[in-house]
Amino acid sequence: MAEDSLRIGGLSSGLAVILNSEDGKENLSKSHLVSYSDDFGQQSVERTLEYVFGLPNKSLAPLNGPIDSSLVRSIIKNHLYSSSDALVSERDGVCIVDNGSGPDVIGLEKFSICGEIRIIKPPLLLESLAVFSSARANACVWKGKWMYEIILETSGIQQLGWATISCPFTDHKGVGDADDSYAFDGRRVSKWNKEPEPYGQSWVAGDVIGCCIDLDLDEISFYRNGVSLGLAFSGIRKMGPGFGYYPAVSLSQGERCELNFGARPFKHPIDGYLPLQAPPTFSFRAKQLLDCLSRLLDVQSMERAERFSVDKLRRLKRFASLEDLFYPISHGICEEFFSALEADSRSAEFIGWGPLLLFLMGVFGVQAPHDWLSLDRVVDVFLEFQGSYVMFEHIINALSCGCKTASLVLTECPYSGSYSYLALACHLLRREQLMVLWWKSSDFDFLFEGFLSRKSPNKQDLQCMIPSVWWPGSCEDVSAESSMLLTTTALSDAVSKIEEKHRDLCLIVIQFIPPISPPQFPGSLFRTSVQNLLLKNRGVDRNMPPPGISSNSVLVSLYSVILHFLSEGFGMGNICGWLKNCDSSGHDIGFLHRGGQQSLPIGLFLKNDPHRADISRLGGSFSHLSETHPVYDQEEEVIRWEEGCMDDEETRVTHLTKQKPCCCSCYDFEFTKCSKYPIRNTTKNSRHHCSTIPERSAQVAAECSTGSLNDEIADKPSSSDQSESEFGYRPIQHMRTVPRDSELSSTTLREEELLDALLLLYHIGLAPNFKQASYYMSHQSQSISLLEETDKQIRDRACGEQLKRLKETRNSYREEVMDCVRHCAWYRVSLFSRWKQRGMYATCMWIVQLLLVLSKSDSVFIYIPEFYIEALVDCFHVLRKSDPPFVPPAIFIKQGLTSFVTFVATHFNDPRISSADLRDLLLQSISVLVQYREYLAAFENNEAAKQRMPKALLSAFDNRSWIPVTNILLRLCKGCGFGSSKHGESSSPSVIFQRLLREACIDDEELFSAFLNRLFNTLSWTMTEFSVSIREMQEKYQVLEFQQRKCCVIFDLSCNLARVLEFCSHEIPQAFLSGPDTNLRRLTELVVFILNHITSSADAEFFDLSLRRHGQSVEKVNRGMILAPLVGIIVNLLDASLESEFKEQNDVVCVFASMDCPETMHYGLQYMLEYNWATSFRGEAFVHELCQLENFLSLLIRYTESQKIEGLECGETDADDGMCCICYACGADAKFAPCSHRSCYSCITRHLLNCQRCFFCNATVLEVLKTMEKKTVEGLLK
Repeated sequence: MAEDSLRIGGLSSGLAVILNSEDGKENLSKSHLVSYSDDFGQQSVERTLEYVFGLPNKSLAPLNGPIDSSLVRSIIKNHLYSSSDALVSERDGVCIVDNGSGPDVIGLEKFSICGEIRIIKPPLLLESLAVFSSARANACVWKGKWMYEIILETSGIQQLGWATISCPFTDHKGVGDADDSYAFDGRRVSKWNKEPEPYGQSWVAGDVIGCCIDLDLDEISFYRNGVSLGLAFSGIRKMGPGFGYYPAVSLSQGERCELNFGARPFKHPIDGYLPLQAPPTFSFRAKQLLDCLSRLLDVQSMERAERFSVDKLRRLKRFASLEDLFYPISHGICEEFFSALEADSRSAEFIGWGPLLLFLMGVFGVQAPHDWLSLDRVVDVFLEFQGSYVMFEHIINALSCGCKTASLVLTECPYSGSYSYLALACHLLRREQLMVLWWKSSDFDFLFEGFLSRKSPNKQDLQCMIPSVWWPGSCEDVSAESSMLLTTTALSDAVSKIEEKHRDLCLIVIQFIPPISPPQFPGSLFRTSVQNLLLKNRGVDRNMPPPGISSNSVLVSLYSVILHFLSEGFGMGNICGWLKNCDSSGHDIGFLHRGGQQSLPIGLFLKNDPHRADISRLGGSFSHLSETHPVYDQEEEVIRWEEGCMDDEETRVTHLTKQKPCCCSCYDFEFTKCSKYPIRNTTKNSRHHCSTIPERSAQVAAECSTGSLNDEIADKPSSSDQSESEFGYRPIQHMRTVPRDSELSSTTLREEELLDALLLLYHIGLAPNFKQASYYMSHQSQSISLLEETDKQIRDRACGEQLKRLKETRNSYREEVMDCVRHCAWYRVSLFSRWKQRGMYATCMWIVQLLLVLSKSDSVFIYIPEFYIEALVDCFHVLRKSDPPFVPPAIFIKQGLTSFVTFVATHFNDPRISSADLRDLLLQSISVLVQYREYLAAFENNEAAKQRMPKALLSAFDNRSWIPVTNILLRLCKGCGFGSSKHGESSSPSVIFQRLLREACIDDEELFSAFLNRLFNTLSWTMTEFSVSIREMQEKYQVLEFQQRKCCVIFDLSCNLARVLEFCSHEIPQAFLSGPDTNLRRLTELVVFILNHITSSADAEFFDLSLRRHGQSVEKVNRGMILAPLVGIIVNLLDASLESEFKEQNDVVCVFASMDCPETMHYGLQYMLEYNWATSFRGEAFVHELCQLENFLSLLIRYTESQKIEGLECGETDADDGMCCICYACGADAKFAPCSHRSCYSCITRHLLNCQRCFFCNATVLEVLKTMEKKTVEGLLK
């Protein structure tokens, strides 16, 4: 018949059912529509029920009554249950000792615990509070194949496995440290049975470790996330009944893991292995009932798809609409489901974590677009039963746990990792009943952390995620470059999807109003959760973090969420009306981009909140400051300022000026040309920039000025394949509102508090990640250089055994490069997305302006937490070094961060900052920046830097900070010394700062004198250390890596110090030629001292080898580096002595000639004349100076010879009492008071620079008397 035939696009006569639909919606397109009956009018309902309950055709007799719960339950009991037999597994070979929880429940055997183990969360989430803790389970096995799973909460030292009851547990020994105990430790990548052996892979937090024992074959093996790590142990000793192997774990202090012996379904069950704890008997029937619900939803989905045909069928006599059938059938199934759960309450956890979770995810879909309509209908029915709330508690727990353990899988991107769990959780928690259920849970914060967790990959994971690797200059397959680009793009999309769901979840928490009295504003719960998280992680930045801290991924995820809220806006419209808005037009403008007037409540710093109690402030600890500088009257004050008020008007760039900051401008900058990462953002033969993460549109600049930085931002993460009603922001159902004039403002979520939390999260969570990323970038460059050098050696020396070794070395270097490339690519994907860079830049702008404003108020400035400056500086340099670059270096500071230059230049020597490490951080920041021409120009154009930096640098040159100060001075003086232009490099001296330094030295003689004294002492010390290190290596005649590295560093420092001294002799020669000859003599002694050590080496080749690190050529590192500034010093003094104002002062030749070792000095000067300066100069630029040096040597020789002749003519006499007994060169024309010991004035003056006691009797010197002239030494002693 025509009506009975299969029709495409509609239903045939009779009610069609779906065959082959066990796979649900995924196979919907492959389903077939077949009529079971010729007379559908009499049998449609029966055939529908048969399909829903999986019964054979026509097994149900015609129904005479209405479809209700009683009928459905009778069908289930009479047909469904009777037609199925639950599988019963053979469980002989396991013995469980009742520990009070039930005869079949497995837990820890309390008397076996050694150390201190705390159960953080039932049933078996453990944490070790002792240095080393061990415990066994209350079950053992002696035959069969068994397993249990361990979810790692931390990734430190843990020994997981099996042990007999005879295995002793002590404070230092645990599982695997004795006979008949076997363990795996992924931190040390070893297996343990008395002694460790290499085995397996390194593990990470969130890994699921399967511990399997096969007592039929006497083998033990371990699995990581369902992947075998190989056979670990074989031939283990057989045991008898009751004396088998116990699951056992040993944890070092602070380590956490969760044991699952079968109380919950395994994450990664292994075929053939049984769980130690049997699953509940109801689990099989629960799965049957949920399958019936799933088939009912499939039929309903088909009805929606075939709406026209269904409407036609509804006109028939006995046809019942599926819309009408859905409720009674689903209600009957749920009634049976929850009544059975009530009868067997212990099965709730297993069902919730297993069949029910899989059912809900199957209905909702693991990928977009999600079927939220079907899920809502199911959840509506569930919530009619009181027992559903217990199940949803387990569902929320299971989803949170799933976020911790989910791994990114390349083939599943972009809906991979924790996305599916987060998507389902967000949809469920939009219901107020379920949100209240979660909020009332004692584990709210713990579960919230679970949702924010994101599993990090290890080396093997990265190999699967990024199978093809390419880097510039690599010899890999030509397709590797494009393949890697596609891979990283897919991973970037997946990370973006997960971060989007993190924000959705946090918005739900922000919007939720706890049902308590008095009422609270939206955001109070989120505020409390953030504070609790920060409180929990106090001390995480210590060398030995306290136990119980959160996973780093939680801190990173929360940071990303808050950064997006503050930078891109909350996206909640009028819902967040209690937050500050830029205008009344409803635009959700990011807090960091609003511009105009800024404000901050001072109480944020002056209150000692619990989560900030241990945080150091700029002026010291809070307790100390509250006693010495109390400021109770300022706690309620709010400080206000205009954005950019601390910048010069000519260079000011703000969100409201015509020229926008870098974070709100769009640049057509080809990042790939200067990218250090081996990933290109442009495809071959493409002219246009093709970033893997879209750039912000050009409209943003206008949006910043008009106050409309809204959802039109181009790279704001979105889901284009999702419907707006579902995947845009959806408010919580039945949400209550609180009037704005509520008195509970103290609990309000404030953006300033979020910014404070953001900085702390950056400090404790992001900074370690960026440090690790920097390490891999640096190591990648080194490994690539070594690989290229090895390839060159293979080409040059292709012979026999040496070639074999070189190839082995090359393979090792290649593996290192590939590992580094993968890690760099991962960090780039997860940390360096464009919107994050913009947000970080805006954060730097906001914070540096705040610091400069507050620095005008001493009483508040000292209360600022140290992490403000630490986060600012680190964030600034992360952006500066980011790859691909955020913006061109030429505008990085100029367009938005000129205040940063002002801050570091004026506060690196600020006495209000009590931490020397923090001041060093600012100083090192300057040291790094001035090495680059673009950033040096920013300092030269900054008025505050020009006014404050020169004198501050001179005063900061002390025992602690002399290295960065030297580097800064060296860069500022670059290009003005002898031989400073070498190897074809063009020098770019800072003429401005050279002039300012000269003026500072001349204007403040006392400051310059102290600086010069420290410079002399430091250079003398470094050259002494260098000589000692060289001598130690020469005595052993071997160059150890550590000693060579030490020699290289000290030699570089000595060269730098000598260059600074050369600059002083050029710019301030009067310091050596005018007045007492103390400085000139000390300078001369240093020159002779250095020449003596440089030229007296017995083995010149060994000496030169000691200076160079691996890969450095003789052209780049040689003795000329230290000899050149010595030539410059002598030439500078000779030039200056020719000027009229210095002619009648100290005689350079005379002072040099007065040294004790004229022959050594003459030899050193001759060595410098004969040195091959062509390796350091271009052209003949050095000829004139060497002629001057040659003339000086001739004068010196003649002067020395004339002095000898004079001595012979006058006759040699013993040193009389009138000579200085220190130098024996001058008369003793001064004496100490009050002890009256005599010496020459020059020696006394030099001694008092560093010591205030007489060098004869150690008495305290009060004054110095010279030739009947009383002279106080106050100035000398300062």
